[in-house]
Amino acid sequence: MTAADGASPRRAATTLRRRLTLLLVTAGALLGVVLVLSGFVLARALASQDAVTGLYFDAVSGADAAYVGLVDAETAVRGFALTGDEIALEPYERSLDDVTFTVLADELASETPDETLLAAARAAARASERWHEDFATPVIEQVSAGGSAAVSPEQIEAGRVLFDEARAAAEAYVQEVRASRAIAAQELATWTAATGGLVLLLVLAAVATGISLWFALRRWVLVPVTQLGQASRAVTQGDLSHVVRVEGPGELEELASDVEQMRLGLVTQLAELRSSREEITEAHQRLTEQAEELRRSNRDLEQFAYVASHDLQEPLRKVASFTQLLQKRYGGQLDERADQYIDFAVDGAKRMQRLIQDLLGFSRVGRVGGEVVDVDLAVALERAQDQLSERIEEAGAVVTHGDLPVVRGEEPLLVQLFQNVVGNAVKFRHPDRTPHLHVTARRVEGAWEIEARDNGIGIDPQYVDRVFVIFQRLHAKDVYEGTGIGLALCKKIVEFHGGRIWIPETDGDGTTIRWTLPVTEDENPHDGDEGRS
Repeated sequence: MTAADGASPRRAATTLRRRLTLLLVTAGALLGVVLVLSGFVLARALASQDAVTGLYFDAVSGADAAYVGLVDAETAVRGFALTGDEIALEPYERSLDDVTFTVLADELASETPDETLLAAARAAARASERWHEDFATPVIEQVSAGGSAAVSPEQIEAGRVLFDEARAAAEAYVQEVRASRAIAAQELATWTAATGGLVLLLVLAAVATGISLWFALRRWVLVPVTQLGQASRAVTQGDLSHVVRVEGPGELEELASDVEQMRLGLVTQLAELRSSREEITEAHQRLTEQAEELRRSNRDLEQFAYVASHDLQEPLRKVASFTQLLQKRYGGQLDERADQYIDFAVDGAKRMQRLIQDLLGFSRVGRVGGEVVDVDLAVALERAQDQLSERIEEAGAVVTHGDLPVVRGEEPLLVQLFQNVVGNAVKFRHPDRTPHLHVTARRVEGAWEIEARDNGIGIDPQYVDRVFVIFQRLHAKDVYEGTGIGLALCKKIVEFHGGRIWIPETDGDGTTIRWTLPVTEDENPHDGDEGRS
Protein backbone atom coordinates (compact mmCIF):
# COMPACT_ATOMS: atom_id res chain seq x y z
CA MET A 1 0.00 0.00 0.00
CA THR A 2 1.36 3.42 -0.94
CA ALA A 3 1.46 6.49 1.23
CA ALA A 4 -1.37 8.01 -0.77
CA ASP A 5 -3.47 4.90 -0.27
CA GLY A 6 -2.84 4.98 3.46
CA ALA A 7 -3.93 8.63 3.73
CA SER A 8 -7.18 8.30 1.76
CA PRO A 9 -9.25 6.70 4.57
CA ARG A 10 -8.25 9.47 6.97
CA ARG A 11 -9.26 12.11 4.42
CA ALA A 12 -12.56 10.32 3.87
CA ALA A 13 -13.13 10.06 7.59
CA THR A 14 -12.32 13.74 8.08
CA THR A 15 -14.63 14.71 5.22
CA LEU A 16 -17.45 12.60 6.63
CA ARG A 17 -17.14 14.13 10.10
CA ARG A 18 -16.85 17.63 8.65
CA ARG A 19 -19.91 17.24 6.43
CA LEU A 20 -22.01 15.74 9.18
CA THR A 21 -20.90 18.42 11.63
CA LEU A 22 -21.65 21.22 9.17
CA LEU A 23 -25.04 19.73 8.29
CA LEU A 24 -26.04 19.26 11.93
CA VAL A 25 -24.81 22.71 13.00
CA THR A 26 -26.70 24.39 10.14
CA ALA A 27 -29.88 22.46 10.88
CA GLY A 28 -29.54 23.15 14.59
CA ALA A 29 -28.98 26.87 14.04
CA LEU A 30 -32.00 27.10 11.73
CA LEU A 31 -34.23 25.26 14.15
CA GLY A 32 -32.84 27.31 17.04
CA VAL A 33 -33.69 30.61 15.36
CA VAL A 34 -37.19 29.42 14.56
CA LEU A 35 -37.66 28.14 18.11
CA VAL A 36 -36.47 31.40 19.68
CA LEU A 37 -38.74 33.41 17.43
CA SER A 38 -41.62 31.06 18.15
CA GLY A 39 -41.00 31.41 21.87
CA PHE A 40 -41.06 35.21 21.66
CA VAL A 41 -44.29 35.23 19.63
CA LEU A 42 -45.90 32.67 21.88
CA ALA A 43 -44.98 34.68 24.97
CA ARG A 44 -46.55 37.83 23.47
CA ALA A 45 -49.66 35.86 22.51
CA LEU A 46 -49.99 34.47 26.02
CA ALA A 47 -49.50 37.95 27.51
CA SER A 48 -52.24 39.34 25.24
CA GLN A 49 -54.52 36.46 26.08
CA ASP A 50 -53.93 37.01 29.79
CA ALA A 51 -54.75 40.71 29.42
CA VAL A 52 -57.97 40.03 27.46
CA THR A 53 -59.27 37.19 29.62
CA GLY A 54 -57.89 38.46 32.91
CA LEU A 55 -57.20 42.16 33.37
CA TYR A 56 -59.68 43.69 30.93
CA PHE A 57 -62.37 41.09 31.57
CA ASP A 58 -62.23 41.81 35.29
CA ALA A 59 -62.09 45.56 34.59
CA VAL A 60 -65.21 45.47 32.34
CA SER A 61 -67.09 43.32 34.84
CA GLY A 62 -66.11 45.57 37.73
CA ALA A 63 -66.98 48.75 35.83
CA ASP A 64 -70.43 47.43 34.93
CA ALA A 65 -71.06 46.35 38.52
CA ALA A 66 -69.90 49.71 39.93
CA TYR A 67 -72.02 51.62 37.42
CA VAL A 68 -75.13 49.60 38.29
CA GLY A 69 -74.40 50.08 42.00
CA LEU A 70 -74.08 53.85 41.54
CA VAL A 71 -77.41 54.05 39.70
CA ASP A 72 -79.13 51.92 42.35
CA ALA A 73 -77.64 54.10 45.10
CA GLU A 74 -78.89 57.32 43.47
CA THR A 75 -82.38 55.87 43.04
CA ALA A 76 -82.45 54.74 46.67
CA VAL A 77 -81.33 58.13 48.05
CA ARG A 78 -83.82 60.01 45.91
CA GLY A 79 -86.65 57.67 47.00
CA PHE A 80 -85.67 58.06 50.65
CA ALA A 81 -85.65 61.86 50.29
CA LEU A 82 -89.21 61.79 48.90
CA THR A 83 -90.75 59.20 51.24
CA GLY A 84 -88.56 59.09 54.32
CA ASP A 85 -88.95 55.28 54.32
CA GLU A 86 -85.71 53.63 55.45
CA ILE A 87 -86.51 50.49 53.44
CA ALA A 88 -85.85 52.55 50.32
CA LEU A 89 -82.19 52.90 51.47
CA GLU A 90 -81.43 49.18 51.19
CA PRO A 91 -80.00 49.41 47.61
CA TYR A 92 -77.82 52.31 48.73
CA GLU A 93 -76.44 50.38 51.69
CA ARG A 94 -75.76 47.32 49.49
CA SER A 95 -73.88 49.51 47.01
CA LEU A 96 -71.48 50.58 49.76
CA ASP A 97 -70.42 46.92 50.22
CA ASP A 98 -70.18 46.16 46.49
CA VAL A 99 -67.44 47.09 44.04
CA THR A 100 -66.97 50.87 43.77
CA PHE A 101 -65.04 53.05 41.35
CA THR A 102 -62.61 53.91 44.11
CA VAL A 103 -61.75 50.23 44.59
CA LEU A 104 -61.42 49.72 40.83
CA ALA A 105 -59.05 52.67 40.52
CA ASP A 106 -56.83 51.30 43.31
CA GLU A 107 -56.72 47.83 41.70
CA LEU A 108 -55.90 49.22 38.24
CA ALA A 109 -53.06 51.30 39.66
CA SER A 110 -51.23 48.05 40.60
CA GLU A 111 -52.17 46.03 37.48
CA THR A 112 -51.80 48.23 34.40
CA PRO A 113 -49.52 51.07 33.26
CA ASP A 114 -52.25 52.54 30.99
CA GLU A 115 -52.40 56.14 32.26
CA THR A 116 -55.47 57.00 30.15
CA LEU A 117 -57.46 54.15 31.67
CA LEU A 118 -56.19 55.03 35.15
CA ALA A 119 -57.17 58.68 34.67
CA ALA A 120 -60.72 57.67 33.59
CA ALA A 121 -61.02 55.35 36.58
CA ARG A 122 -59.83 58.01 39.01
CA ALA A 123 -62.18 60.61 37.48
CA ALA A 124 -65.12 58.25 37.92
CA ALA A 125 -64.00 57.54 41.49
CA ARG A 126 -63.74 61.27 42.36
CA ALA A 127 -67.14 62.08 40.82
CA SER A 128 -68.74 59.17 42.66
CA GLU A 129 -67.17 60.18 45.97
CA ARG A 130 -68.28 63.81 45.40
CA TRP A 131 -71.88 62.71 44.93
CA HIS A 132 -71.70 60.59 48.09
CA GLU A 133 -70.05 63.28 50.24
CA ASP A 134 -71.89 66.40 48.95
CA PHE A 135 -75.37 64.98 48.44
CA ALA A 136 -76.10 61.40 49.52
CA THR A 137 -74.69 61.49 53.05
CA PRO A 138 -76.09 64.96 54.03
CA VAL A 139 -79.55 64.20 52.58
CA ILE A 140 -79.77 60.89 54.43
CA GLU A 141 -78.85 62.59 57.68
CA GLN A 142 -81.40 65.43 57.14
CA VAL A 143 -84.26 63.07 56.25
CA SER A 144 -83.41 60.78 59.16
CA ALA A 145 -83.51 63.80 61.52
CA GLY A 146 -86.39 65.90 60.12
CA GLY A 147 -88.28 63.77 57.65
CA SER A 148 -88.73 64.27 53.91
CA ALA A 149 -89.72 67.93 54.38
CA ALA A 150 -86.20 68.71 55.61
CA VAL A 151 -84.76 68.48 52.09
CA SER A 152 -85.25 71.47 49.81
CA PRO A 153 -85.82 71.33 46.04
CA GLU A 154 -82.54 73.17 45.57
CA GLN A 155 -80.66 70.31 47.30
CA ILE A 156 -82.43 67.76 45.11
CA GLU A 157 -81.44 69.71 42.00
CA ALA A 158 -77.82 70.05 43.19
CA GLY A 159 -77.73 66.30 43.84
CA ARG A 160 -79.04 65.60 40.35
CA VAL A 161 -76.25 67.70 38.86
CA LEU A 162 -73.63 65.88 40.94
CA PHE A 163 -75.04 62.51 39.93
CA ASP A 164 -75.08 63.46 36.24
CA GLU A 165 -71.39 64.31 36.54
CA ALA A 166 -70.66 61.01 38.31
CA ARG A 167 -72.66 59.03 35.75
CA ALA A 168 -70.89 60.76 32.87
CA ALA A 169 -67.49 60.00 34.40
CA ALA A 170 -68.52 56.37 35.00
CA GLU A 171 -69.78 55.98 31.42
CA ALA A 172 -66.53 57.48 30.13
CA TYR A 173 -64.53 54.96 32.20
CA VAL A 174 -66.66 52.06 30.95
CA GLN A 175 -66.14 53.13 27.36
CA GLU A 176 -62.38 53.50 27.95
CA VAL A 177 -62.19 50.01 29.46
CA ARG A 178 -64.08 48.49 26.53
CA ALA A 179 -61.89 50.33 24.06
CA SER A 180 -58.70 49.09 25.79
CA ARG A 181 -60.06 45.54 25.78
CA ALA A 182 -60.84 45.78 22.06
CA ILE A 183 -57.24 46.91 21.36
CA ALA A 184 -55.90 43.99 23.44
CA ALA A 185 -58.19 41.55 21.62
CA GLN A 186 -56.86 42.83 18.26
CA GLU A 187 -53.29 42.34 19.47
CA LEU A 188 -54.18 38.82 20.62
CA ALA A 189 -55.56 37.98 17.20
CA THR A 190 -52.41 39.32 15.53
CA TRP A 191 -50.03 37.37 17.78
CA THR A 192 -52.18 34.23 17.44
CA ALA A 193 -51.94 34.40 13.66
CA ALA A 194 -48.18 34.94 13.93
CA THR A 195 -47.92 31.90 16.19
CA GLY A 196 -49.70 29.73 13.64
CA GLY A 197 -47.38 30.93 10.90
CA LEU A 198 -44.29 30.22 12.97
CA VAL A 199 -45.55 26.74 13.85
CA LEU A 200 -45.95 26.05 10.13
CA LEU A 201 -42.45 27.43 9.53
CA LEU A 202 -41.08 25.23 12.30
CA VAL A 203 -42.72 22.15 10.77
CA LEU A 204 -41.32 22.98 7.33
CA ALA A 205 -37.85 23.56 8.79
CA ALA A 206 -38.00 20.24 10.66
CA VAL A 207 -39.13 18.41 7.52
CA ALA A 208 -36.39 20.00 5.43
CA THR A 209 -33.80 19.14 8.09
CA GLY A 210 -35.03 15.56 8.28
CA ILE A 211 -34.93 15.10 4.51
CA SER A 212 -31.43 16.54 4.31
CA LEU A 213 -30.21 14.28 7.09
CA TRP A 214 -31.83 11.27 5.45
CA PHE A 215 -30.13 11.74 2.09
CA ALA A 216 -26.78 12.54 3.72
CA LEU A 217 -26.88 9.52 6.01
CA ARG A 218 -28.07 7.25 3.22
CA ARG A 219 -25.20 8.24 0.95
CA TRP A 220 -22.45 8.42 3.54
CA VAL A 221 -23.52 5.72 6.03
CA LEU A 222 -26.43 3.44 5.07
CA VAL A 223 -25.09 2.18 1.73
CA PRO A 224 -21.63 1.26 3.10
CA VAL A 225 -23.19 -0.26 6.23
CA THR A 226 -25.52 -2.36 4.05
CA GLN A 227 -22.55 -3.69 2.13
CA LEU A 228 -20.77 -4.50 5.39
CA GLY A 229 -23.90 -6.20 6.73
CA GLN A 230 -24.23 -8.41 3.64
CA ALA A 231 -20.62 -9.50 3.94
CA SER A 232 -21.02 -10.14 7.69
CA ARG A 233 -24.19 -12.22 7.15
CA ALA A 234 -22.37 -14.36 4.61
CA VAL A 235 -19.73 -15.09 7.24
CA THR A 236 -22.28 -15.79 10.00
CA GLN A 237 -24.15 -18.21 7.71
CA GLY A 238 -21.06 -20.36 7.52
CA ASP A 239 -19.16 -19.02 4.52
CA LEU A 240 -15.95 -18.34 6.40
CA SER A 241 -14.06 -18.07 3.12
CA HIS A 242 -15.99 -14.91 2.17
CA VAL A 243 -13.59 -11.93 2.34
CA VAL A 244 -15.09 -8.84 4.04
CA ARG A 245 -14.26 -5.66 2.11
CA VAL A 246 -16.19 -2.35 1.92
CA GLU A 247 -15.58 0.80 -0.11
CA GLY A 248 -16.69 3.91 1.73
CA PRO A 249 -15.70 6.34 4.47
CA GLY A 250 -12.54 5.59 6.37
CA GLU A 251 -14.37 4.68 9.58
CA LEU A 252 -16.40 1.99 7.83
CA GLU A 253 -13.35 0.66 5.98
CA GLU A 254 -11.60 0.30 9.34
CA LEU A 255 -14.68 -1.47 10.71
CA ALA A 256 -14.68 -3.82 7.72
CA SER A 257 -11.02 -4.54 8.38
CA ASP A 258 -11.85 -5.42 12.00
CA VAL A 259 -14.60 -7.76 10.84
CA GLU A 260 -12.19 -9.40 8.42
CA GLN A 261 -9.75 -9.95 11.27
CA MET A 262 -12.59 -11.45 13.27
CA ARG A 263 -13.37 -13.79 10.36
CA LEU A 264 -9.78 -14.95 10.27
CA GLY A 265 -9.90 -15.48 14.03
CA LEU A 266 -13.08 -17.53 13.66
CA VAL A 267 -11.40 -19.73 11.09
CA THR A 268 -8.59 -20.43 13.55
CA GLN A 269 -10.98 -21.03 16.45
CA LEU A 270 -13.13 -23.36 14.35
CA ALA A 271 -10.15 -25.52 13.69
CA GLU A 272 -9.41 -25.64 17.42
CA LEU A 273 -13.07 -26.45 18.22
CA ARG A 274 -13.09 -29.31 15.77
CA SER A 275 -10.01 -30.73 17.43
CA SER A 276 -11.64 -30.55 20.92
CA ARG A 277 -15.10 -31.82 19.89
CA GLU A 278 -14.17 -35.44 20.59
CA GLU A 279 -13.05 -34.52 24.12
CA ILE A 280 -16.37 -32.73 24.81
CA THR A 281 -18.33 -35.70 23.46
CA GLU A 282 -16.43 -38.05 25.71
CA ALA A 283 -16.99 -35.81 28.76
CA HIS A 284 -20.72 -35.59 27.96
CA GLN A 285 -20.90 -39.37 27.77
CA ARG A 286 -19.27 -39.67 31.19
CA LEU A 287 -21.73 -37.15 32.67
CA THR A 288 -24.64 -39.06 31.19
CA GLU A 289 -23.42 -42.31 32.73
CA GLN A 290 -22.93 -40.63 36.11
CA ALA A 291 -26.44 -39.11 35.99
CA GLU A 292 -27.93 -42.52 35.21
CA GLU A 293 -25.95 -44.06 38.05
CA LEU A 294 -27.25 -41.35 40.41
CA ARG A 295 -30.85 -41.99 39.35
CA ARG A 296 -30.36 -45.72 39.87
CA SER A 297 -28.87 -45.08 43.31
CA ASN A 298 -31.84 -42.88 44.27
CA ARG A 299 -34.27 -45.57 43.14
CA ASP A 300 -32.38 -48.16 45.20
CA LEU A 301 -32.46 -45.91 48.26
CA GLU A 302 -36.21 -45.32 47.92
CA GLN A 303 -36.80 -49.03 47.44
CA PHE A 304 -34.67 -49.80 50.48
CA ALA A 305 -36.62 -47.34 52.63
CA TYR A 306 -39.92 -48.80 51.48
CA VAL A 307 -38.87 -52.41 51.93
CA ALA A 308 -37.21 -51.75 55.28
CA SER A 309 -40.28 -49.93 56.58
CA HIS A 310 -42.67 -52.54 55.17
CA ASP A 311 -40.70 -55.56 56.42
CA LEU A 312 -40.40 -54.09 59.90
CA GLN A 313 -44.17 -53.88 60.25
CA GLU A 314 -44.80 -57.57 60.96
CA PRO A 315 -42.19 -58.24 63.70
CA LEU A 316 -42.94 -54.90 65.31
CA ARG A 317 -46.64 -55.69 65.28
CA LYS A 318 -45.88 -58.90 67.16
CA VAL A 319 -43.69 -57.11 69.67
CA ALA A 320 -46.41 -54.51 70.28
CA SER A 321 -49.16 -57.16 70.60
CA PHE A 322 -47.27 -59.34 73.05
CA THR A 323 -46.05 -56.43 75.15
CA GLN A 324 -49.65 -55.17 75.39
CA LEU A 325 -50.83 -58.69 76.33
CA LEU A 326 -48.05 -58.87 78.89
CA GLN A 327 -49.14 -55.51 80.30
CA LYS A 328 -52.81 -56.54 80.42
CA ARG A 329 -52.22 -59.98 81.95
CA TYR A 330 -49.39 -59.36 84.40
CA GLY A 331 -49.87 -55.66 85.10
CA GLY A 332 -49.97 -55.17 88.87
CA GLN A 333 -48.79 -58.71 89.62
CA LEU A 334 -45.12 -57.86 89.48
CA ASP A 335 -43.31 -55.13 91.34
CA GLU A 336 -43.56 -51.44 90.41
CA ARG A 337 -40.27 -51.44 88.48
CA ALA A 338 -41.45 -54.38 86.31
CA ASP A 339 -44.69 -52.54 85.49
CA GLN A 340 -42.63 -49.49 84.54
CA TYR A 341 -40.44 -51.56 82.23
CA ILE A 342 -43.51 -53.05 80.56
CA ASP A 343 -44.94 -49.52 80.07
CA PHE A 344 -41.67 -48.45 78.48
CA ALA A 345 -41.78 -51.42 76.11
CA VAL A 346 -45.41 -50.77 75.10
CA ASP A 347 -44.77 -47.04 74.56
CA GLY A 348 -41.59 -47.73 72.56
CA ALA A 349 -43.38 -50.25 70.34
CA LYS A 350 -46.21 -47.78 69.64
CA ARG A 351 -43.79 -44.98 68.83
CA MET A 352 -41.79 -47.31 66.59
CA GLN A 353 -44.99 -48.26 64.73
CA ARG A 354 -45.85 -44.59 64.20
CA LEU A 355 -42.29 -43.86 63.06
CA ILE A 356 -42.30 -46.74 60.54
CA GLN A 357 -45.74 -45.74 59.21
CA ASP A 358 -44.64 -42.13 58.79
CA LEU A 359 -41.37 -43.21 57.15
CA LEU A 360 -43.30 -45.52 54.80
CA GLY A 361 -45.62 -42.67 53.84
CA PHE A 362 -42.65 -40.36 53.33
CA SER A 363 -40.93 -42.86 51.00
CA ARG A 364 -44.09 -43.35 48.94
CA VAL A 365 -44.40 -39.66 47.96
CA GLY A 366 -43.36 -39.36 44.32
CA ARG A 367 -42.57 -43.06 44.04
CA VAL A 368 -46.01 -44.64 43.97
CA GLY A 369 -47.72 -42.58 41.29
CA GLY A 370 -51.36 -41.74 41.88
CA GLU A 371 -53.97 -40.24 39.58
CA VAL A 372 -53.53 -36.52 38.89
CA VAL A 373 -56.97 -34.88 38.98
CA ASP A 374 -58.61 -31.55 39.71
CA VAL A 375 -58.53 -31.19 43.51
CA ASP A 376 -60.78 -28.75 45.34
CA LEU A 377 -58.58 -27.60 48.23
CA ALA A 378 -61.65 -26.70 50.28
CA VAL A 379 -62.90 -30.29 49.99
CA ALA A 380 -59.40 -31.63 50.74
CA LEU A 381 -59.29 -29.50 53.91
CA GLU A 382 -62.70 -30.82 55.01
CA ARG A 383 -61.56 -34.44 54.51
CA ALA A 384 -58.45 -33.77 56.56
CA GLN A 385 -60.69 -32.36 59.33
CA ASP A 386 -62.88 -35.49 59.19
CA GLN A 387 -59.83 -37.71 59.73
CA LEU A 388 -58.80 -35.57 62.72
CA SER A 389 -62.32 -34.99 64.06
CA GLU A 390 -61.70 -36.68 67.43
CA ARG A 391 -58.52 -34.65 68.12
CA ILE A 392 -60.22 -31.44 66.95
CA GLU A 393 -63.25 -32.01 69.20
CA GLU A 394 -61.08 -33.00 72.15
CA ALA A 395 -59.05 -29.77 71.86
CA GLY A 396 -62.10 -27.61 71.01
CA ALA A 397 -60.21 -26.36 67.94
CA VAL A 398 -61.76 -24.15 65.23
CA VAL A 399 -60.66 -24.53 61.60
CA THR A 400 -61.83 -21.91 59.07
CA HIS A 401 -60.83 -20.97 55.55
CA GLY A 402 -61.39 -18.36 52.89
CA ASP A 403 -61.85 -18.91 49.15
CA LEU A 404 -59.64 -21.85 48.15
CA PRO A 405 -58.84 -22.74 44.52
CA VAL A 406 -59.04 -25.93 42.48
CA VAL A 407 -55.60 -27.27 41.52
CA ARG A 408 -54.15 -30.24 39.65
CA GLY A 409 -52.59 -32.90 41.84
CA GLU A 410 -52.92 -36.18 43.71
CA GLU A 411 -55.86 -35.79 46.07
CA PRO A 412 -54.62 -38.21 48.82
CA LEU A 413 -51.32 -36.35 49.08
CA LEU A 414 -53.00 -32.93 49.32
CA VAL A 415 -55.38 -34.29 51.99
CA GLN A 416 -52.30 -35.61 53.86
CA LEU A 417 -50.72 -32.16 53.54
CA PHE A 418 -53.73 -30.45 55.17
CA GLN A 419 -53.96 -33.24 57.76
CA ASN A 420 -50.39 -32.59 58.92
CA VAL A 421 -50.91 -28.80 59.02
CA VAL A 422 -54.17 -29.08 61.00
CA GLY A 423 -52.66 -31.75 63.27
CA ASN A 424 -49.71 -29.49 64.12
CA ALA A 425 -52.06 -26.58 64.90
CA VAL A 426 -54.00 -28.80 67.32
CA LYS A 427 -50.90 -30.47 68.80
CA PHE A 428 -48.88 -27.28 69.40
CA ARG A 429 -51.80 -25.25 70.76
CA HIS A 430 -51.38 -22.57 73.41
CA PRO A 431 -52.70 -23.67 76.82
CA ASP A 432 -54.39 -20.31 77.47
CA ARG A 433 -56.55 -19.99 74.34
CA THR A 434 -58.81 -22.02 72.07
CA PRO A 435 -56.87 -23.41 69.07
CA HIS A 436 -57.78 -21.65 65.83
CA LEU A 437 -56.44 -22.29 62.32
CA HIS A 438 -57.38 -20.14 59.31
CA VAL A 439 -56.45 -21.12 55.74
CA THR A 440 -56.45 -18.57 52.88
CA ALA A 441 -55.22 -18.44 49.28
CA ARG A 442 -54.13 -15.71 46.93
CA ARG A 443 -52.95 -15.62 43.34
CA VAL A 444 -49.26 -14.83 42.76
CA GLU A 445 -47.19 -15.05 39.58
CA GLY A 446 -48.03 -18.40 37.99
CA ALA A 447 -49.06 -20.06 41.26
CA TRP A 448 -51.50 -20.16 44.16
CA GLU A 449 -50.02 -19.14 47.52
CA ILE A 450 -51.75 -20.99 50.38
CA GLU A 451 -51.40 -19.67 53.93
CA ALA A 452 -52.30 -21.54 57.13
CA ARG A 453 -52.08 -19.43 60.29
CA ASP A 454 -52.75 -20.67 63.83
CA ASN A 455 -52.64 -19.10 67.29
CA GLY A 456 -50.48 -21.75 68.92
CA ILE A 457 -47.14 -21.59 70.72
CA GLY A 458 -45.27 -20.47 67.57
CA ILE A 459 -41.80 -21.32 66.27
CA ASP A 460 -38.60 -19.50 67.14
CA PRO A 461 -37.32 -17.77 63.94
CA GLN A 462 -33.92 -19.44 64.30
CA TYR A 463 -35.54 -22.88 63.81
CA VAL A 464 -37.79 -22.17 60.78
CA ASP A 465 -35.43 -24.04 58.42
CA ARG A 466 -34.85 -27.03 60.69
CA VAL A 467 -38.53 -27.95 61.01
CA PHE A 468 -38.64 -29.19 57.39
CA VAL A 469 -35.74 -31.62 57.91
CA ILE A 470 -36.82 -35.22 58.54
CA PHE A 471 -36.62 -36.45 62.18
CA GLN A 472 -35.96 -32.90 63.45
CA ARG A 473 -37.80 -32.10 66.70
CA LEU A 474 -37.92 -28.79 68.59
CA HIS A 475 -39.53 -30.24 71.73
CA ALA A 476 -38.94 -33.28 73.87
CA LYS A 477 -41.07 -36.31 72.94
CA ASP A 478 -42.50 -36.52 76.46
CA VAL A 479 -43.88 -32.96 76.03
CA TYR A 480 -45.23 -33.20 72.47
CA GLU A 481 -45.60 -36.59 70.81
CA GLY A 482 -44.55 -37.14 67.23
CA THR A 483 -41.86 -38.56 64.95
CA GLY A 484 -40.42 -35.37 63.42
CA ILE A 485 -41.57 -36.35 59.91
CA GLY A 486 -44.76 -34.25 59.59
CA LEU A 487 -43.40 -31.01 58.10
CA ALA A 488 -40.73 -32.91 56.15
CA LEU A 489 -43.56 -34.88 54.55
CA CYS A 490 -45.40 -31.60 53.82
CA LYS A 491 -42.28 -30.27 52.11
CA LYS A 492 -41.93 -33.40 49.98
CA ILE A 493 -45.62 -33.31 48.95
CA VAL A 494 -45.45 -29.61 48.00
CA GLU A 495 -42.22 -30.05 46.02
CA PHE A 496 -43.68 -33.13 44.30
CA HIS A 497 -46.49 -30.88 43.03
CA GLY A 498 -43.99 -28.27 41.78
CA GLY A 499 -44.29 -25.76 44.63
CA ARG A 500 -42.29 -24.64 47.64
CA ILE A 501 -43.07 -24.32 51.36
CA TRP A 502 -41.69 -21.96 54.00
CA ILE A 503 -42.44 -20.28 57.34
CA PRO A 504 -42.48 -16.45 57.10
CA GLU A 505 -42.20 -14.01 59.96
CA THR A 506 -45.50 -14.01 61.87
CA ASP A 507 -46.94 -10.84 63.37
CA GLY A 508 -48.38 -11.61 66.78
CA ASP A 509 -48.86 -15.07 68.28
CA GLY A 510 -48.90 -18.41 66.53
CA THR A 511 -47.29 -19.87 63.43
CA THR A 512 -47.84 -19.14 59.74
CA ILE A 513 -47.01 -21.76 57.07
CA ARG A 514 -47.12 -20.83 53.39
CA TRP A 515 -46.75 -22.99 50.32
CA THR A 516 -47.35 -22.60 46.59
CA LEU A 517 -49.08 -24.82 44.06
CA PRO A 518 -48.88 -24.25 40.29
CA VAL A 519 -51.80 -22.71 38.38
CA THR A 520 -52.98 -24.54 35.28
CA GLU A 521 -53.84 -22.66 32.09
CA ASP A 522 -57.64 -22.94 32.38
CA GLU A 523 -57.79 -22.83 36.18
CA ASN A 524 -60.11 -20.40 37.98
CA PRO A 525 -60.37 -19.63 41.70
CA HIS A 526 -62.85 -21.78 43.57
CA ASP A 527 -65.84 -19.79 44.77
CA GLY A 528 -65.83 -20.88 48.38
CA ASP A 529 -67.63 -19.38 51.34
CA GLU A 530 -65.43 -17.06 53.39
CA GLY A 531 -65.03 -18.36 56.89
CA ARG A 532 -66.53 -21.80 56.12
CA SER A 533 -65.43 -24.18 58.87
